[in-house]
Amino acid sequence: MDYRGYSYWLEDAGEDLTPRAALQRSEDVDVAILGGGYSGLWTAYYLLCQQPSLKVAIVEKEIVGYGGSGRNGGWCSPRFPVSAGLLQKRYGVDAARAQLLAVQAAVDEIRRVCEEELIDARFRASGTLTLARSAYQLAAIRSSYAAYDRLGMADRFKLLTPEEAEERIHVTRVHGALYSPDGASLHPGRLVRGLARVVERRGGVIYEQTAVDAFKGGSNARLITRGGELRAKKAIILAGEAYLTRFRKLHRSVLPVYSLICLTEPLSMAQWERIGWLQGENVASARNNVVYLTKTADGRILFGSRGAPYAFASRISDEQDRNHETVGLIQRSVLDWFPSLGGITFTHAWGGPVAMPMDWMPSVRFSPDTRLGFIGGYTGQGVSTSNMGGRLLAGLVTGTSTGLKELPLAQRKSPAWIPEPLRWVVVRYMQQSLLRIDEATEAGRHKPADAFIAEFLGKH
Repeated sequence: MDYRGYSYWLEDAGEDLTPRAALQRSEDVDVAILGGGYSGLWTAYYLLCQQPSLKVAIVEKEIVGYGGSGRNGGWCSPRFPVSAGLLQKRYGVDAARAQLLAVQAAVDEIRRVCEEELIDARFRASGTLTLARSAYQLAAIRSSYAAYDRLGMADRFKLLTPEEAEERIHVTRVHGALYSPDGASLHPGRLVRGLARVVERRGGVIYEQTAVDAFKGGSNARLITRGGELRAKKAIILAGEAYLTRFRKLHRSVLPVYSLICLTEPLSMAQWERIGWLQGENVASARNNVVYLTKTADGRILFGSRGAPYAFASRISDEQDRNHETVGLIQRSVLDWFPSLGGITFTHAWGGPVAMPMDWMPSVRFSPDTRLGFIGGYTGQGVSTSNMGGRLLAGLVTGTSTGLKELPLAQRKSPAWIPEPLRWVVVRYMQQSLLRIDEATEAGRHKPADAFIAEFLGKH
């Protein structure tokens, strides 16, 4: 398998991606981790920092970074999957503020680790700019600002007029924007591959091309593979994100929702002058089907958006990674945002599933009784949240104080998704309805008559 074809980030990771050896015999370890992405690697890293004598092993079905950690949009963002307003509604002002500040601090922590461990992740503090391209979206960013104000965090945000937004980036039909200096961009492939090497330097072991067929908790906790078992004295950690749905007992724990990305060729200086974007902020829109952009280190535009339609029974497949209809829509959207780029060439297109819990709320939990731990459910906001979650989970396993165990995402479990076929009907309806709302409001039309149904479901 040529893993370089799964994303530009893996292609440009600076190594040949030769798989590590697979697990070939049973072993006894202290902690066994399923999943070689950010969640599993950050958990392993902090376990080994907190207790260097631990024997930690990671098993990955493909290679490190195969999943979302090697395919995302390159944001290292303080954004959280649940909005500031909804966090406050669910957990109160103090807990909501603490959660958002913890994710914000994770951005700085990732920078610190990259510097100290010599990971060339091309980390660049860039800030975050959310554009409103309709009156409907303008109301949304004003509501977001008001929520941050209620939490005492408005000093980290500024509402921009259309003219102020234009000074930062030249995009069509901008009604206003919300800017924050917080947030960074990075090279996801180099971060995940570099972090794996750091874990190995600290004594961790990583087995690749090793599929886990089953897992068991309790006094005989173990991961079961065809090559052998990893018997864990302290903990089994499930860090497989959307891919955990392939286990029957976890099938409804999260929903695999696809996000797709297109990448342009490097732009010329003349093209950049027409676009602006001199500060290289992470850029998004406030539409329901969120659009996100990154200016890459080599001068390309990364444009990400919604992915393939939800597949019955939460099916995950390579075919969904490059849904032709969605790829075409994304490429047309680039030109809608930047008409001056007519004739631009797109060099890469890729995608992958992200894990969406029923309540959109990530979870980090560990039970000493069952020895089972879980981390994930980021709904596409996993780069920074996984770092925070890995520190928290490592502390729960070792009993080390991290200052994170009182956060809302700690020691919790989201409701299970509804069974099929109702799940397929509801999710497809939501995907189509939110897209119709975006298309109508961006064209200056009224929202569809059934918009209130989708908006209600999307907030609960």
